[in-house]
Amino acid sequence: MQHEMFCIFSINLITVNMADQPTYNVPLKFRRMENMHIIFWLFKDVSWCMELKILGVVMIIPTLAIAVWIAFKNRQYISELSHNVAIVFWISANSFWMISEFFGFDETVILFGLTGKQSAMIPFCLGLCCLIYYYLIWRPLHKKAAATM
Repeated sequence: MQHEMFCIFSINLITVNMADQPTYNVPLKFRRMENMHIIFWLFKDVSWCMELKILGVVMIIPTLAIAVWIAFKNRQYISELSHNVAIVFWISANSFWMISEFFGFDETVILFGLTGKQSAMIPFCLGLCCLIYYYLIWRPLHKKAAATM
């Protein structure tokens, strides 16, 4: 009985705290585009797993294009922009890695002593740099700025 009362109290406490917070609303049309992005991304990665080269490479285009569009549309919030640009780099790295495996240069040294697969670390690290900049530099300097994250 005491445990049940604690759970009810906790839920009510969370609800009260959330009611006082500013909201970030996403228009339904925009949310649909984000959901389509996930579908394209999954088709790309499933094609990679199934070694469907043509479909995998073709799916890079809508997946990356929508990721760039989402980043552009969210540019008014640096928190959203930094995370979405990191996603663009993630998809780019992931796509390059996939292409390197599909076309057999994943184990070939191609850039700065790195193999095709290892070269994907460059965009992965650029994405991390976006998030490191946001969390360690921008956010501490702009504590009063509106953020979604």
